[in-house]
Amino acid sequence: MGFWKRVFGGRRGDLKPQRLDYLNEALALERQGDYDAALTSYRLALRDHPTDLRVLQNMAIAFTKTNQLDEAIRFYQKALEIDRNLAGAHYGLAFLLIHRGDTQAAADHLQVFLARPPRGPDADKWVEHARETLARLQ
Repeated sequence: MGFWKRVFGGRRGDLKPQRLDYLNEALALERQGDYDAALTSYRLALRDHPTDLRVLQNMAIAFTKTNQLDEAIRFYQKALEIDRNLAGAHYGLAFLLIHRGDTQAAADHLQVFLARPPRGPDADKWVEHARETLARLQ
């Protein structure tokens, strides 16, 4: 077996660069608490898949955790341009807008979130938090 085939599993002329799974790399970096490095991987993932909602939302979360709130808002809004009903983006954006002092827009996003809340074992606490926050805003 030739050198190139052993190293790369094919003939030398057949070599194609392998794309890394930047999303999973970013998620692993976040689990380690390295949000700045995760953002780099998310940017690379977004370059390959510019409308991937999971990447856009995770970037917004990472920007929030690195206190880059304007960027977080921008990425939640980008996700909502693709899917107006994206519950997680409405939820995250609402709380960033509250932090910014835009309570009316935050209430609007919480209402959309509550109109179609996520389902699942962890969703109840987020739905309850959204209800309590919306009640305080009104």
